[in-house]
Amino acid sequence: MNKMVVKSKVSRDGVLHLTLPVGLEEADKEVQVTVEPVAPATMSQEDCRRAILDTAGKWQGDFERPEQGAYEEREPS
Repeated sequence: MNKMVVKSKVSRDGVLHLTLPVGLEEADKEVQVTVEPVAPATMSQEDCRRAILDTAGKWQGDFERPEQGAYEEREPS
């Protein structure tokens, strides 16, 4: 039996349902199933650009700058 990679999605109830066509010649053989989370796909440059442009003008409210504190006193050089 050859190694098989099948991508599937876990349903909303948190259960993964799999149907794997391994063939009749593999009947009554023991197999091992490993579940690994798939890394999220990286954004294309265009998708990233679009996401940034979609946020333009969305801020609602005032900008506030918190107190910055006092400067540190140093010895003269």
